[in-house]
Amino acid sequence: MRGGALLIAGTTSDAGKSVVVAGLCRLLARRGMKVAPFKAQNMSNNSVVTLDGGEIGRAQALQAQACGLEPSIRFNPVLLKPGSDRTSQLVVRGRAVGSVSARNYVEHREALRDIVSADLASLRAEFDIVICEGAGSPAEINLRATDLANMGLAQAASLPVIIVGDIDRGGVLAHLYGTVAILDKADQDLIAGFVINKFRGDVGLLEPGLQQLQALTGRPTFGVIPFADDLWIDAEDSLGTVGDSTVGRPAPPVGGQWLTVAAIRLPRISNSTDIEALACEPGVSVRWATEPSRLSEADLVVVPGSKSTVSDLEWMRRNGIADALIARGAAGKPVFGICGGYQMLGKRIVDTVESGAGEVVGLGLLDLDIEFAAEKVLARVEGLAARIPVSGYEIHHGRVVRNGDDPLLTTAAGPEGSVSGSVFGTHWHGLLESDGYRRQLLEDVAMRAGRIGFRLAQDTSVAAVRAAQLDLLADLVEQNVDVDALLNLAEAARDS
Repeated sequence: MRGGALLIAGTTSDAGKSVVVAGLCRLLARRGMKVAPFKAQNMSNNSVVTLDGGEIGRAQALQAQACGLEPSIRFNPVLLKPGSDRTSQLVVRGRAVGSVSARNYVEHREALRDIVSADLASLRAEFDIVICEGAGSPAEINLRATDLANMGLAQAASLPVIIVGDIDRGGVLAHLYGTVAILDKADQDLIAGFVINKFRGDVGLLEPGLQQLQALTGRPTFGVIPFADDLWIDAEDSLGTVGDSTVGRPAPPVGGQWLTVAAIRLPRISNSTDIEALACEPGVSVRWATEPSRLSEADLVVVPGSKSTVSDLEWMRRNGIADALIARGAAGKPVFGICGGYQMLGKRIVDTVESGAGEVVGLGLLDLDIEFAAEKVLARVEGLAARIPVSGYEIHHGRVVRNGDDPLLTTAAGPEGSVSGSVFGTHWHGLLESDGYRRQLLEDVAMRAGRIGFRLAQDTSVAAVRAAQLDLLADLVEQNVDVDALLNLAEAARDS
């Protein structure tokens, strides 16, 4: 017998599908249910490495944590990682298999549909309930023929569908009504109702609109989730990474001074969530930067990962950020590069794989040469940084072929990363989540910046902050959504 399941779709990208799924998963796990997340197809450059050696979207990894599970490629069998406005790397069951455009993606449709169906079926056979997440909006009827994650999945697996709308954007009732109205009859029949996200104010004022929405569509609203200003960690993708915005909710400093961090908001930024670990620290103000003036004000500049290393390096050269980074290095001011950002800080990049640009001159802040290989490195890793245990994960095509600097880390496989004066770099994502190393790095930055009044909190745990965020999500869902009604829908899907 199949386990219960339902699909959480949304009126738009970033409407709240991921957080509703994470909150629902956490709540059901707290109730003792065996629950798993599933997103048939994701489009995101935020990914993690799973125990089974592949990569999946970061949101599905967070949802797995909400369920008390390790990330698995089954939770996100198809991942599209945009490398340009027209092409994306296609990752199937955790492994990159090539690049696709919107036009030739149709060639993969049937094979991917079979993979998605098989992985969902295996999860439903193993778990009490599977909470599926849609992608974008089911109202994109121009893409309905190739849809794997929204109504295409719902039809194939007979899933009831809940539509989430973000009222903070405005026009949510029209969004919900229009999403149902534009679908054909067979798809409409699977829409069970709605959830409204990010509501501010008196819900009583919204109630007449919800009653009219039900009269117009024949479908109830199962809940209205209030806006929660404290929710910010583990953004679904770079849509939430707005240039010149603050990361997280900076807590007041322990000492008398703040530490400031500027993170370069690259056009093709990947794993932007690496920066969030710094923003967990009290007294550390982290901002995304898209122009060079922000860099001169910062105590630390972070160059994050990129899905298009060469292209994003050229973008930094065009807008003056590259010159500002070189000036920082010459002045002994800290710069930290992660993965693609690390590669950019070197002297030479040879890329015939990602961009096809061949040999490209790097920024020269590190004595480092990088060559891209067709096979992607995917690994969970651990080691030491100045005798402090650290861990992380690697997702990259670029290989270090020469490193003339001191290593940043030591591992069983050999040295990793680079240190040259005030410039640091590593291929490891997630390194800054190692609490001891992050504190050491920030202490070094504060010393170099002369911030003698800055004091680190000694009990900040990124893992604890993330767990608290998941519990907050679960509380919001439990208090504001008719969860029993959703479980009844999922149970009905068990035998359909």
